[in-house]
Amino acid sequence: MYGPLALAATSVVYEGVPTYPDPGRPWRIAERLGVNIFHTAPTTIRMLRKLGPDEPKKYDYHFKHMTTVGEPIEPDVWRWYHQVVGKGEAVIVDTWWQTENGGFLATTMPALMKMKPGSAGPGVLGVYPQILDETGNPVPAGSGKAGNITIRNPWPGIFQTVYGQPERFIEIYYKKYNKDSKSKDWHDWPYFAGDGALQAEDGYFRILGRVDDVINVAGHRLGTKELESATLTVEEVAEAAAVPVMDDLRGRAVEMYVALKPGYKPSKQIEHKVAAAIDNLIGKIARPKNVWIVPDMPKTRSGKIMRRVIAGISNFTGTGDITTLANPEVVQTIQHHVQGEKVQRGQVPRELSAQELEEIKAFGKVD
Repeated sequence: MYGPLALAATSVVYEGVPTYPDPGRPWRIAERLGVNIFHTAPTTIRMLRKLGPDEPKKYDYHFKHMTTVGEPIEPDVWRWYHQVVGKGEAVIVDTWWQTENGGFLATTMPALMKMKPGSAGPGVLGVYPQILDETGNPVPAGSGKAGNITIRNPWPGIFQTVYGQPERFIEIYYKKYNKDSKSKDWHDWPYFAGDGALQAEDGYFRILGRVDDVINVAGHRLGTKELESATLTVEEVAEAAAVPVMDDLRGRAVEMYVALKPGYKPSKQIEHKVAAAIDNLIGKIARPKNVWIVPDMPKTRSGKIMRRVIAGISNFTGTGDITTLANPEVVQTIQHHVQGEKVQRGQVPRELSAQELEEIKAFGKVD
């Protein structure tokens, strides 16, 4: 709120979710009140795309500027946002930052820098992001290799500590790449908040999401966002979630959960299209062990998919606490379908070790 207020801009606030009583609600409000800037998160964009893909065309509003913040956005969803919601007129700004920092770390400047679907852009002025591998070596721009996105220098917006817990501040954000805990040289303290990324040859960063949401298949680290982005290129798919499943041959395998756009019915053909899209865009190592078409994803009240719940279903480890979900009733439906099919196919996993159980429980915990 403080950004628009500082510029004496009018903000529109309304009660309830964007899709109630119908998914045309945001666009009606924009038309009625002359809104010209739209600020939201990919979770909301995906929800609006799923429930009302053609709704924006019914209303006479014109955005000049739209944002997508808070989590990575899939390129296919970005294109719908630009072409349908923005009517091809609005500039989209995708940003990477954390609440702790109170400001952007990577973004494009609207109308001055080119937009790229799914990409946050370069570091902002005075901030120098750098992608490092697990051992601390830089990953070259344009190499196509993912790594951990760090900030290599201090900057004005950096926060100073975790209140009352200075050791936790160092443990969470600095310990991973620090070689000398007594050093006073800032070069020895790269800031790392737990996100993975790719850097293109042009310097733009594509954020891949939390590094604890990586699935390690036969030594290949597969980001859930890349798997989900590939799945969302399938025309019938509205939402996608990738989870790990224990596999005796590869250690871990991928399972995809998908929810369809209105008007489409589950079919083996759609399952095959999802597997083929992942094959073509990522590679055969990422081919999912199973593709599960579900009526809806288990979600928080803010619309975020709870991957830990479906990871628990896939691995027969239980769903954990689901009382805070917006739609807890869907969990039993998914569990009955998925686990019933797995039993029929002889895919019931062996008893998992304590470490494997912990991994499944922790997967997607940031949601």
